[in-house]
Amino acid sequence: MIDFTWPWVFAVLPLPLLVRLLWPPAAEVPARALRLPFYREVVPEGRRHSGPRRRWRQFFAWLVWMLLLLAAARPQWLGEPVKLPVAGRDLMLAVDVSGSMEQRDYQLEGGAVTRLDVVKAVAGEFIEQRAGDRLGLVLFGTRAYLQTPLTFDRVTVRSMLDEAVIGLAGIETAVGDAIALGVKRLRLQPQDNRILILLTDGKNTTGKVDPQVAATLAALSNVRVYTIGIGGKGIEVRSPFGTLLKRGSELDTQTLQAVADKTGGRFFHATDSAQLEQVYAELNRLEPSVRDSRSLRPVRSLYMWPAGAALLLSMALALAAIARRRTAGTTEVTG
Repeated sequence: MIDFTWPWVFAVLPLPLLVRLLWPPAAEVPARALRLPFYREVVPEGRRHSGPRRRWRQFFAWLVWMLLLLAAARPQWLGEPVKLPVAGRDLMLAVDVSGSMEQRDYQLEGGAVTRLDVVKAVAGEFIEQRAGDRLGLVLFGTRAYLQTPLTFDRVTVRSMLDEAVIGLAGIETAVGDAIALGVKRLRLQPQDNRILILLTDGKNTTGKVDPQVAATLAALSNVRVYTIGIGGKGIEVRSPFGTLLKRGSELDTQTLQAVADKTGGRFFHATDSAQLEQVYAELNRLEPSVRDSRSLRPVRSLYMWPAGAALLLSMALALAAIARRRTAGTTEVTG
């Protein structure tokens, strides 16, 4: 639809007519008249029909005036309403891709899969459900890397998670660095919406920042950290002789619990894929995605069209007047 920003401009449309009616007419200069019986032979054909031409000039002058007012009223085209992707949460996912995530101690669709595979499947569904939120992804191992900054593009975030591979960031586990990087990316966002979800199957074995220190930084930055521990059944390792040995789990539940408590979040422990699905369902309940119903209508300005038309008509009238004066001057000289 077409809308006008300043419709009150049309109130001055009769202004030229009012000026003509209210302004005192110019004083007429008395002159003597001479009647000629051979008027048609003396006056050219074009000058005998100046009355209709004058009316046409007045019509085009009014048309130019109306076009100028139309442009001054700022017409604009309003498009169909488009819903804005306003985020209810700024949510950063930190996923462990260290060497231990290669263990095949989880079941998915009836088959044994690695810990990272089950995280990709369950966390991917969680990402799909966060419509309206801004999501980011941090992958960490020996170092922590920002894989995806905060974005509304859930497809890209899930794609980046699906493309993650074991050992991409190293084989050790820098839990503190992952928390610190997530806090760094979230601290400039609205305070009530800063969420960090950390998933790991081990304990902090490397990195420059201790997890407790990182948790303190998160608390000072009003970032709630939800920690998820997976595994816990022990890790199978192959001996030099080809036999499988089983050693105790490296999952540091105490540190993960302390980090969550210090930041106002919660700690979850999922030993199988079903429990991991329940964890993400609980996270959806604790931090629901807030969908905003506000919308935006695209606006396209149209004032340049009537303004351009008024300019072209004005130039045409001016050129016609110049041509008319030249023709009149030539006729007088010839006469």
